[in-house]
Amino acid sequence: MAFRDAYLSWLLFPVYVWQGIGVRRRVERMAPPAGSHSGLYGRGDRRDAPIRLLVVGDSSAAGVGVERIDDSLAPKLAERLYALTGHDVFWRTAGSNSAVSSEIRDHVVPHLGHAFTHIVLMIGTNDAKNFHGALRFKKGFGTLLYALKAKWPGARIVWSPPVDFERVPALPRGLATVLELRARIIRRKGARLCAERGAIAATTLPRVEPAGFSRDGFHASVEGYAYMSNHLVTYVLGDTAAWSTRAAREEPAAATQD
Repeated sequence: MAFRDAYLSWLLFPVYVWQGIGVRRRVERMAPPAGSHSGLYGRGDRRDAPIRLLVVGDSSAAGVGVERIDDSLAPKLAERLYALTGHDVFWRTAGSNSAVSSEIRDHVVPHLGHAFTHIVLMIGTNDAKNFHGALRFKKGFGTLLYALKAKWPGARIVWSPPVDFERVPALPRGLATVLELRARIIRRKGARLCAERGAIAATTLPRVEPAGFSRDGFHASVEGYAYMSNHLVTYVLGDTAAWSTRAAREEPAAATQD
């Protein structure tokens, strides 16, 4: 299966180059939203928050596609965690446009502080887009998992694999087909590495609609990040899904940022 996908994608490489140039010229380059990269959902102090969430990776982790940081993945996911558990949630986001696995491993993870309890890893889209093969992805992503486990050995790590490229509005059909072939290689290898190295691989987003994309037709919109957080929250909670919730008894706490 992996060999077939790789073989077909290389046969279609001229389509990838030709249509890829056109997409680069046409699609708007969006910057991450303004605002603090960390915050707290709850009523206590971030240092005492029982859930300390890190969302790290590519432009999806950075929140590209929305204008306010509050509408991006990390705070939206923190809001869901708070609502479901009733526990204070400190969140931190660390993402970079066009980042691949090895770059997050080498240039982002070493500079992050705090003792995180839950980590969501948004990576793999650019590895697929850059035609990284299974072996190269194994080296970059596999050692990224090792780096995260070494720095936060008790954290629950969840990997969100690349979206279905054939549902991305900005991509013409030929280019979308090629990138989806590459994404399948990344998803299979990533899921295997997660199983081997103590992380949890989420499923690909089951429903991808045009409303979930921003005006560039590639990154998530406000609705897209909300849907993404709803999809990932069960994987993030895991066994902690049994935690009691006070959401039905209390008004939601205001989100504060630092």
